[in-house]
Amino acid sequence: MISRFPLILTLDMHGVPHRWITWEHACCYYARNQVAWSVGEQAFTVYGGINRVTGRRSSITSASIIAIKGKAMAMKTFSQVPPLNNRELFHRDRHLCAYCGGVFPASRLTRDHITPFSRGGTDAWMNVVTACRTCNEKKSDRAPEHAGMELLYAPYVPNRAEYLILTNRRILADQMEFLAQHVPAQSRLHQRLA
Repeated sequence: MISRFPLILTLDMHGVPHRWITWEHACCYYARNQVAWSVGEQAFTVYGGINRVTGRRSSITSASIIAIKGKAMAMKTFSQVPPLNNRELFHRDRHLCAYCGGVFPASRLTRDHITPFSRGGTDAWMNVVTACRTCNEKKSDRAPEHAGMELLYAPYVPNRAEYLILTNRRILADQMEFLAQHVPAQSRLHQRLA
C-alpha cells in the first residue's frame, strides 16, 4: 500500500543526506524534539486529539527534509557503502546492458559479475554490471576478455545521495534538488539529472 504522504529525507546535523523515513518516523522525531532544522516544502500535517485544558487540537507539520539531532544519525556514516541489490544496480546502470548496449525492462536484466564467483569474484558494486539475459548467458562464468566481450562502461559505487535517489520512486522536487547537489559529476545519474 502506498502512503498518502511522501517519504521524508533525513540529514545529519551537517546537512549530509542519511536515509528516507516514513511520516510516522518523522512524527516521532518531532515529538521527541530531535529535529534540529528543516528545509523544503511542507510534506504533511497530521492531527491528534483535543487538549482538555486548552481546547486546542494537537498537530505535527513536517518539512520534506529534516535534520536529526545527535546520536540518532551517528550510527551510519555518509561514506558507508550502500547495500547492493538488483533494483538499484539496474537504476545505477540506467537499464543498459554493459555488453550489447541495449536498454531493457528489469524483467529481462540480470546482475553480471565481471569476475565470476568461480574465478574468485565478489558480489560487490565494483564487480557487477547490468547485463541482458542473452549477454549474461553468452559470457557464462568467464571474464569478459575470455568471452570475447567488452564492457561498455565501468562499474562504480554510488554515494549515499545517489543511492537515496535510486531507492525512492516518489521523490519530491525539493528533495531531488537537494540530493542532486551531492551526486558526483562522474556519476551516470548526474548526467541524467543535468
